[in-house]
Amino acid sequence: MTRIYITVAACLWLAWLVSWQIAALWRDKPTVQAPRGDYRIHFLMIAAGMILMYGVIPAHQPLLWSVSPALGWSMIALTAAGIAFAWWARITLGRLWSGGIERMVEHRVVDTGPYAFVRHPIYTGLIAGAAAMAVLQAKPWPVLGAALFTLGFALKAKVEERFLEREIGGYEAYRRRVSMILPLPKIS
Repeated sequence: MTRIYITVAACLWLAWLVSWQIAALWRDKPTVQAPRGDYRIHFLMIAAGMILMYGVIPAHQPLLWSVSPALGWSMIALTAAGIAFAWWARITLGRLWSGGIERMVEHRVVDTGPYAFVRHPIYTGLIAGAAAMAVLQAKPWPVLGAALFTLGFALKAKVEERFLEREIGGYEAYRRRVSMILPLPKIS
């Protein structure tokens, strides 16, 4: 039964990946880019995390917990919700979206939609989906993969924020008001 949950989650991730690549064509041209070396290692961490999450490394791994139908379907729901949250953020950004760290011609702080809850809602949604996949796999390598995936996005977010603080006005005030990745209340 666990294989069904993993297959459904993998199909959701695949649909997200294909649609995300197609949507990448719908964006403005950047005017300033952060050096790729500033965040290349973060992309490698994210990619390594995905590889570990999907069990590409063939090795017998102990099952850490059993995945009941309630847990399995709730993790499918979390995967779908995470992807939907990431898409909501992508649509809210519109042509300002970039897969890298870039400033567009009319770049501004976006603080509406999911950006009112967290500064990096795309990362929030994808991390939620990665956590769900690790729970569905219930093995050490996928858990480590989800942790690496999360760390990669958290570190990339920090580089992105330093860049945005230099490049656009108002980002520092936004950063003080809204949490980075987890939608937690800010303590003043």
